[in-house]
Amino acid sequence: MTATRQFDSGRLALVLLAPVVSEKGTYIADKHSQVIFKVMPNATKPEVKAAVEAMFKVEVKSVQIANVGGKVKRFGRFTGRRRGWKKAYVCLMPGQEINFAAEK
Repeated sequence: MTATRQFDSGRLALVLLAPVVSEKGTYIADKHSQVIFKVMPNATKPEVKAAVEAMFKVEVKSVQIANVGGKVKRFGRFTGRRRGWKKAYVCLMPGQEINFAAEK
């Protein structure tokens, strides 16, 4: 039984919000064959794995998730806080890759 059968396909389509494209993201992609995604705040590791495998047709080795806290920002004398978010480091099996430039 594959991992995508135990999750709702509508939910899997919403789990991945966006790829994180940064210098650190490209370094990790080259060195460790991992891809970083911004994911929903209530997403779990098995959901992220199933979503990546379903959307990009690749095999996922493992998933690490990190909560990123929002930064404190000032506007004049008023202080506020940006919203926190969750990111997932998706480690791909050897020989697998996701090329975002070739996608739609």
